[in-house]
Amino acid sequence: MSLPLAIPSPDQAVWMLGPFPIRAYAFCILLGIVAAIVITNRRLIARGGTGEEIYDIAPWAIAFGIIGGRIYHVISSPRPYFGESGNLVDAFKIWEGGLGIWGAISLGAVGAYIGARRHGHSFGDLADALAPGLLVAQAMGRWGNWFNNELYGGASDAPWALTIHEWDAGSGRAVVDAAGDPVVLGTFQPTFLYESLWCIVVAVGLVLLDRRVRLARGQVFSLYMMGYTAGRLVIELMRTDPAEIIFGQRINVWVSIGVFLIGLALFLWQGRRGDYPQRGYRSSNDPSTVETAKS
Repeated sequence: MSLPLAIPSPDQAVWMLGPFPIRAYAFCILLGIVAAIVITNRRLIARGGTGEEIYDIAPWAIAFGIIGGRIYHVISSPRPYFGESGNLVDAFKIWEGGLGIWGAISLGAVGAYIGARRHGHSFGDLADALAPGLLVAQAMGRWGNWFNNELYGGASDAPWALTIHEWDAGSGRAVVDAAGDPVVLGTFQPTFLYESLWCIVVAVGLVLLDRRVRLARGQVFSLYMMGYTAGRLVIELMRTDPAEIIFGQRINVWVSIGVFLIGLALFLWQGRRGDYPQRGYRSSNDPSTVETAKS
């Protein structure tokens, strides 16, 4: 059977370096974390900070975020772990993939808040500085799903459709046929790619808006919540991978709507408070930034 023109998918997502497995999913997450730290560092400096603030909260945010992401994934997709043929031990195998962004952001924010309080930083300022970098991290992390042949939509023969293999999550490889060739299930909508691109678009939009509009403390992060979830809602409706259904919709559809409304409420509330940062976002080449930082 000849397949239509499509985006290829890897048939392997784990490589052995001696006795140690190198997993593409974990590597993409790690690259995203590094990118978020670098971007946030630069934004903090441009806002008049030292840039070191991100290193004070990063260990807390990362540790709590990973735990929260895994907890949300297990709760929102319980069948592989608590179902009839599920295995509870698999819930701890985070290296095989499965991090729920809602849990990662929620518990990661708790970790960031703890880190900010311990080191005397403004949590709102840090959240605003972090938002674009967080989106870039999410965009990069989604490519781990590409390696794992997961998070795709309905069947498609569009030129940008994604080739999907039958996958063995335990080995991190595609299932092969009698001839040793990877088994192809077909071509599908690449929803992982749509979300990755949407995250980049929202990240760029936040940076540009933050430079041109005077926003209250915390409003950039509120815009992140609204911007990301607006796209995630559309993408979630396209996905066909197994998910818990509530009132006829995937659970993440309802979560997207809820988080969007929370973000909108926070944006309006923060605007009414009128709590504006003492140091506005300026280019690091702007002399007034230097003067502000010295004051």
